[in-house]
Amino acid sequence: MSAEEYKNPDTVSMASEIDGILNTSESKIKNIFTADVEDYFHVSAFSDVIKYSDWGKYKSRIIPNILSLLGLLEKYKIRGTFFILGWVAEKFPEIVTLIHQAGHEIACHSYLHRLVYKLTPRQFYDDTKKAKDIIEEIINRPIHGYRAPSFSIVKKCQWAWDMLDQLGFTYSSSVYPIKHDRYGFLGIPRTAFQVRVKSGSYMKEIPMTTISMLGKNIPVGGGGYLRLFPLWFTRMAIRRLNHEGIPAIVYMHPWEMDPHQPKMPGKLLSRFRHYTNLSTTEYKLGSLFGEMEFTAMNDYIESMPEENFKVHKTGERS
Repeated sequence: MSAEEYKNPDTVSMASEIDGILNTSESKIKNIFTADVEDYFHVSAFSDVIKYSDWGKYKSRIIPNILSLLGLLEKYKIRGTFFILGWVAEKFPEIVTLIHQAGHEIACHSYLHRLVYKLTPRQFYDDTKKAKDIIEEIINRPIHGYRAPSFSIVKKCQWAWDMLDQLGFTYSSSVYPIKHDRYGFLGIPRTAFQVRVKSGSYMKEIPMTTISMLGKNIPVGGGGYLRLFPLWFTRMAIRRLNHEGIPAIVYMHPWEMDPHQPKMPGKLLSRFRHYTNLSTTEYKLGSLFGEMEFTAMNDYIESMPEENFKVHKTGERS
């Protein structure tokens, strides 16, 4: 079968494609592991029933969940990137110190976990700066990476890249090239790229992982997708990407390793997405960690030649 035939879903069956991927010797592609450090009551899907001002009323489970995750990473000798919510860093600075001392990359996940496309540029700037300042004071060094809550940099708020540049960030991992009811940015590349910002410099963007299947981008490898899809599918998808020379981003939230967390009120769909298969997260992560290589986001970026980050023109930004 030629390379052209292999890549064309119209000329090869799904069964043949899976068989080919699973039986191909993989090069040592290093995938990327990231964690969004937030508690179970911080998720944006529950923001319509849980006010920011009430967060302090809920019993945090972040410390034991982080300890479980750090233990899993230590077991498999994996260094990852932790995008930390500023609110968490402010309330539990010892968590940030613990993660940092374990050798992982520290990055920013906003302060109040508000969707970027619901903020003004000023609100976004102030929220992000507050989080960045808190985190940097704790670890006593600058941080360079940012991830938007719920991947909420979308087409209508591309100005966020300009704000991130002004704040001193060098990369973002905040877009998902899929169609979704809460996020999604179709038309952007599926692999790492960079955009020219107003200062004249460039902001690197590392999109969340998808595979192209039957003409659509299918999200894989992290969060609810890791929990909802069977392990064989996730494994197949990552191996397919690695076969093409593309690293996958496996991401999760510490609360996804906690099947005994309190049940929150909310819409049926939100509850389904949040609670389904929580008990499988640790097993699935351990299986992937044991079979594949992973690294932190900044290590991946530093290992990539600059020319690999193609400049993508995404349109005018106000």
